[in-house]
Amino acid sequence: MTVEAGQRPAPPPSAKGKTVEAPAAAADRRHEAAARRLRRRRWLSPLTRRILMLNLLALALAVAGLLYLGEYRRELVEQEFASLSIEGRLFAGALAESGVVADEEGVERLAAENARDTLRRLTAISLNRARLFASSGELLVDSTRLAGGQIEIQLLPPAPDGSLIETLAESIYDAVTGAMPGDARLPLYREVSNPRVPTYPEAARALAGEPARELRADGAGGLVLTVAVPVQRYRQVLGVLLLSGDGRAIEEAVRDVRFAMLQVFAVALAVSVLLSLYLAGTIARPIRRLAEAADRVRHGQRRGTAIPDFGGRRDEIGDLAGSLRDMTEALWARMDAIESFAADVAHEIKNPLTSLRSAVETAARIEDPQQQKKLMAIVLDDVQRLDRLISDISAASRLDAELSRAESEPVDIARMLRTLGEIDETTRGPDEPRLVLDLAIHQSLVVPGIESRLAQVLRNLIANAVSFSPPGAEIRVSAARDGRDVRVVVSDEGPGLPEGKLEAIFDRFYTERPAGEKFGTHSGLGLSISKQVVEAHGGTILATNRRDADGRVVGAQFVVTLPVAN
Repeated sequence: MTVEAGQRPAPPPSAKGKTVEAPAAAADRRHEAAARRLRRRRWLSPLTRRILMLNLLALALAVAGLLYLGEYRRELVEQEFASLSIEGRLFAGALAESGVVADEEGVERLAAENARDTLRRLTAISLNRARLFASSGELLVDSTRLAGGQIEIQLLPPAPDGSLIETLAESIYDAVTGAMPGDARLPLYREVSNPRVPTYPEAARALAGEPARELRADGAGGLVLTVAVPVQRYRQVLGVLLLSGDGRAIEEAVRDVRFAMLQVFAVALAVSVLLSLYLAGTIARPIRRLAEAADRVRHGQRRGTAIPDFGGRRDEIGDLAGSLRDMTEALWARMDAIESFAADVAHEIKNPLTSLRSAVETAARIEDPQQQKKLMAIVLDDVQRLDRLISDISAASRLDAELSRAESEPVDIARMLRTLGEIDETTRGPDEPRLVLDLAIHQSLVVPGIESRLAQVLRNLIANAVSFSPPGAEIRVSAARDGRDVRVVVSDEGPGLPEGKLEAIFDRFYTERPAGEKFGTHSGLGLSISKQVVEAHGGTILATNRRDADGRVVGAQFVVTLPVAN
């Protein structure tokens, strides 16, 4: 059971209109494919490198911020200053008691010998450098000089006792920490051979009666902390005590914290690298396998190439693998359909061509004008049949491309059926079947789709029903909502459909025409095209027989279901 599609194919494009891929474009595509294969062969794919870089960059920025330790270092400096201040006040009090002498006139002053003995005993415990200045500004005592300044004490740096790796690590640490901001704005500490009070601003402020302090850089990456305390007796400033600490304990404390952080960083780095490689492996490796399988499908000639199954992952990679598998199966199904369509086309065209050749060969051998006239009529029928067949084949072959390019829009099925009813009422002959509409006027029968193609489906079904209905019969078309669908039913009063052929009638080139109809009038593609259009719109089309109360077939009906518009 078929209907005529009624469409002629567009004229074939000329050879001038064909587009040929430029050699440069083809070469570029080959080079790009080769580059993709080269990237997939690398041990570290670009995706793996990006994952590693992002994870390590975030970790490195966090550790760099922790290694700065500016606030922690300032707290240690404040604690050291507090310790030096307390120590300076104690030393100044001791010097005011034991290092002060009075002259004949009763004027008190600091005695260098007495102060030197007191400072030597005090600094032996504290290990800080102490310098005592007289009120006149000259240096009286320096704890690093013995025997009246003849012997100078210098602390030697500790001997290196670590391994080569530890030494290298400390060198790298010194280079990194040296590049960090911190001591660049501090004044530089300079050792003067004959210092006086004006040499040290904090000593000058202490000589005025107020304790002062100063933080300097020693030029080797260390700190020098100085605290100046006035030496007073009965509120009279007799001199200034300048205590100096080298900040070595501060740097060692910061270094210990930084090394502890670096150890944690090393562990975190190893864990981050392993997790990044694992994450990249769970992402990049399956994608690479999918890409290689897609290349094998594209270049292969057999269907043995299968897309890897990652459905057990339950994530986006598994969804991608499933989609690629479905796409590959749809591709092979489409290729099968094309192959089957080509075979069916060749078979259907071969029949009229065989009849045409036979008629032409026979006409060339006979001389009877009447026989030649009959043969020419056969030739004309075969040519018309070929024309209809080629037109319907062209329409069917363009259908997929047109459906993929066209934009869906709201289509009112009720309005479309009313228009078809008006056309039938205007063009129907006196004995032809009559179209009766049964529409749910209070329901929205709007569906998303391509109006021209949906109208083609309804015209095909109605024309098919007309061709099988007896004169004066009724063809009833009903449309109503069925949940989230629009249900359209086309019923006739004809002989019905052959039992067991309810699915086969939608096959291409299937012909089951009414008795007495001229052979070759229909191509057998109408219902096939209708089913293709309905399924492209997300709907279904079914064919059944109508039966009366006694179970006898009283006609056929086609049910089209289309999803409604949101």
